[in-house]
Amino acid sequence: MKNQIEAIIIEALQDLNDDIESESLENPNKDTKIFGEDGALDSLALVSLISDLEEGIHDHFDKDVTLADEKAMSQRRSPFGSVETLTEYIEILING
Repeated sequence: MKNQIEAIIIEALQDLNDDIESESLENPNKDTKIFGEDGALDSLALVSLISDLEEGIHDHFDKDVTLADEKAMSQRRSPFGSVETLTEYIEILING
């Protein structure tokens, strides 16, 4: 499941990069910084990514998840820091 989630995130980042053209998103991998310090996305692009991911997760796993909620925003380590942290967070939500 983890590899499938990571693939969904990477695909969404690549699609988003078609619009924002960020060098750091040309070849995203598990270590790619998404948001925050050294992150590739600003807050507007993050909102777009979250929307795309929620849709992709629903399509692939037939699960409805909400990525930007109080639980996500109150964590000491943001789930949006990197592809790896976001993958772990989504896996928790799916298995919830």
